Amino acid sequence: MIMAERGRKILVVDDEQNMRIALYEALSRDGYEVAVAENGQMALDMIGKQSPDLLITDIKMPAVDGIELLQRVKALQPGLPVVIITGFATVDTAVEAMKQGAVDYIIKPFSVEVIEETVARIFAAGDLPEPPPARAVARSGNGTASVSRPVIGRNPGLLKLLAKAKAVASSKATVLILGESGTGKEVFARYVHDQSDRRDAPFVALNCAALPEGLLESELFGHEKGAFTGAIVSKKGKFELADGGTLLLDEIGEVPLHLQAKLLRVLQEEEVDRLGGKAPVKVDVHVLATTNRDLQEAVREGTFRQDLFYRLNVIPLRLPPLSERPEDIPLLAEFFIEKYSSRYHKSVKPLSKASLAHFMANQWPGNVREMENLVERAVLLSAGDELEPWDFWDDVEMPAAAGAADGLVTAGEGEALLDENGEMKSLKDVERQMILQALRKTDDNRTHAAKMLGISVRTLRNKLQEYRQQGILL
Repeated sequence: MIMAERGRKILVVDDEQNMRIALYEALSRDGYEVAVAENGQMALDMIGKQSPDLLITDIKMPAVDGIELLQRVKALQPGLPVVIITGFATVDTAVEAMKQGAVDYIIKPFSVEVIEETVARIFAAGDLPEPPPARAVARSGNGTASVSRPVIGRNPGLLKLLAKAKAVASSKATVLILGESGTGKEVFARYVHDQSDRRDAPFVALNCAALPEGLLESELFGHEKGAFTGAIVSKKGKFELADGGTLLLDEIGEVPLHLQAKLLRVLQEEEVDRLGGKAPVKVDVHVLATTNRDLQEAVREGTFRQDLFYRLNVIPLRLPPLSERPEDIPLLAEFFIEKYSSRYHKSVKPLSKASLAHFMANQWPGNVREMENLVERAVLLSAGDELEPWDFWDDVEMPAAAGAADGLVTAGEGEALLDENGEMKSLKDVERQMILQALRKTDDNRTHAAKMLGISVRTLRNKLQEYRQQGILL
């Protein structure tokens, strides 16, 4: 018999009064602090006020049953262990619940000793369950859920960051989100907004690196009519547009020095001066900032103000690169496969064993963004029953029996798919569209375009020659 760990809080959920009483008495006798709920909704209300250390719930309950309760609890608190109680007729459901994050299930009827040993084992030192995948759904500016922008992972470091982000989300403290390019800094910023008491207010984002210096000042602080040539109407800046909500300053390290002083004043005084304005405008904004630069080094180099750095660095959150999150790689791959299979109306195909091995061995210099781009390409172009390495990487040779060894498209000319508007497009059309878009985005730089597409420059050159012969390109 494993000794009970006293002081732990347990919430028991069962619609049968006799079962609630029996579990309450047995677990209380062992020294646990036990609370009971007669249905799933009551349990959710109780968890919202004070989280237990363990949740024990029956499956068969009216309204919110045990499976729905499990799903909603895992969305709110991924690390909370849940034990399912089930009758013989619902063992299959209990097994499914295990896949969704339950740590154990107990079949009725069971003895007191069974429940006591199960609970004690879960609480035993070193025997807590591996945290299940976290899928924290960010919301759009109007407060509606945006399922395409979740934070996904079970990496302990990432889960700690999610908990820290949730703890500070409703404060006015400036949050500085750090990390390599492609780690998902904007997605994480949206998660902070979603967890705050401003979740139903605007979320406004501005990429500070995407605008020329003159336009950036107007975008940040706004301008009055006639403030400069072309200012034919007054315009609110991003700070005013985000009033009452959250403002994300993406790539904050790219703000010019002379604007940094004005930005610091806004953060300190909580008021903005429009270009050409006569009086400051008060704003109530929670400011988040992201950067992949070393701002401390920028301070030493004199390209970033030290006082602004201190003002931004109140709550630093450093996102780990994907190379430090190996347990999250299969989860992210699965999510992106489902996402793009749905977008392009393709059947969902799993990673082959060889592809999974490549994924796990890859250092992912482009992080999550790199993986997403590769998965989108593979979903579009795969001709087999599984996603193979050559679907992702052009430098992986395809076996002769599998089809053509070169080129983006491996399917026949006649194979087609539905685009986002539900229109039929051949894979050759999609391939050509991807290539032309990549060239436009890179100002016709073939090396950069090939890298974006995940193909060799030779393959890109051959494709362009093919299009010229067809009269598509001049």
